[in-house]
Amino acid sequence: MADVDQGSVLPSETSPLILDGLNATDSNGTDAVNATVAKFVATPEGTALAYGSLVFMALLPIFFGALRSVNCGKSKNSSDMPETITGRDAARFPIIASCTLFGLYLFFKIFSQEYINLLLSMYFFVLGILALSHTMSPFMNRIFPANIPIKQYQLLFTQGSGETKEEIVNYEFDTKDMICLVISTVVGVWYILKKHWIANNLFGLAFALNGVELLHLNNVSTGCILLGGLFVYDVFWVFGTNVMVTVAKSFEAPIKLVFPQDLFEKGLGANQFAMLGLGDIVIPGIFIALLLRFDVSLKKNTRTYFYTSFLAYIFGLGMTIWVMHTFKHAQPALLYLVPACIGFPVVVALLKGELTEMFSYESSEEVLPHTPRLTHYPTVSGSPASLANSMQSSSSPRRRRNNPPM
Repeated sequence: MADVDQGSVLPSETSPLILDGLNATDSNGTDAVNATVAKFVATPEGTALAYGSLVFMALLPIFFGALRSVNCGKSKNSSDMPETITGRDAARFPIIASCTLFGLYLFFKIFSQEYINLLLSMYFFVLGILALSHTMSPFMNRIFPANIPIKQYQLLFTQGSGETKEEIVNYEFDTKDMICLVISTVVGVWYILKKHWIANNLFGLAFALNGVELLHLNNVSTGCILLGGLFVYDVFWVFGTNVMVTVAKSFEAPIKLVFPQDLFEKGLGANQFAMLGLGDIVIPGIFIALLLRFDVSLKKNTRTYFYTSFLAYIFGLGMTIWVMHTFKHAQPALLYLVPACIGFPVVVALLKGELTEMFSYESSEEVLPHTPRLTHYPTVSGSPASLANSMQSSSSPRRRRNNPPM
């Protein structure tokens, strides 16, 4: 494995990271190490700004996604309904993730990288617009001028007739949603044409927030199974093979957060990035969101377990960066995030005498009684498949539900 730049988590020749961890790379995805080009060395100020910004950006979708996850089941739109991950789903998760990762590896070995990335760019262009529109909607509701008339629209596709009639798509939207869609489309065109890191981050934050909001663990045991399985998955594919690095070098998609380490030198045109895979945000994030819903179910007007796990995430991510700088070697972030995010809340529950209550809590019964079961499995941690499936599953065909008032 090649030498690692100061402040990178994968070897310096690695192109945009699609998996877990951090990385430094060129903006055009080419090798950062070349015999005729001097290796970039970030300044301490640039490194601190880059990683501080990444940590801050990672916390945003976790915090706001968890808050939105409490009430997202009350939406009238089927696309806003959450998907529940059961224990069986969680046990399958690392196996399907590994198969998908290896499948991507073979794809890039057999087919042209240029055409695959072109297809994926268009795919994420559409998904990114939908994700960003959904993310912006609550903020648009607050700032939309009251003197502008709001018109209601409905997009409805059905199948069959009479008693056998089923709704394939039932989406209700209004003028504010149309504005969100237009803004999101502008960002999407910007990303397709320029692949600018700011446009990448807007899509990445939207994907992460939607994942934390719409993917629900049904209980703490399922969360432990999921995080434990991905702990092993992450360590194996980072330390045991070169598959992850090969896919990372070949893949171009907005499924990571980036921040330039040479911002002070080159401004917005900077091209030496530190990166954080969205899997390192969404996977711990859905567990933290579950603990927030557990806090709500206790009806004690406290958020002890949510804040404990939130601080544990900060600790784990900080530990990842520290170990990376100390040993100058690629680090799977879940190696540090999983023990922290599970261990800290469990210790608090032991001290408060609520451990049994925590593990007996059922999110699908207490908070979202009509949450559908997950039928589309997110796959590689931070991969396009995991993020695409989380979006696809929210718009998958299902019968219309008339939920009782919460």
